[in-house]
Amino acid sequence: MRDFLKNWSHKVETPDGLRQAGALPYAVVEGRMAFLLITSRRTGRWIFPKGMIEPDMTAWESAALEAAEEAGVTGDISQEPIGSYRASVGLDGGTPVDAQLYPHQFTPQLEESREKDQNRPHQATRHE
Repeated sequence: MRDFLKNWSHKVETPDGLRQAGALPYAVVEGRMAFLLITSRRTGRWIFPKGMIEPDMTAWESAALEAAEEAGVTGDISQEPIGSYRASVGLDGGTPVDAQLYPHQFTPQLEESREKDQNRPHQATRHE
């Protein structure tokens, strides 16, 4: 998967203040990989939790914080990103940035997440 993702898209120059990190929340359920998605507040599309990298945190710590705040999950997060993808920021969504994505093996969902009224989590499993 890493080889595929590194060729996914070209990186864009992202100013330090706009750098983003996201969590790729997953669990193994009955021998299958399950991924947790949430809906974005702005568009309602299904996404992985992500946000700006906090100035006093590493990228993976920020990604873990976003997973806890937006999806209500905690767990072990990798310090190595699996890849990155292009996202848009700003009120008009017109500023492209690269968001680094960190694998995050989650534990059961917390009862309360800070943004529970704004994001709907959904666990997707791969069906054969």
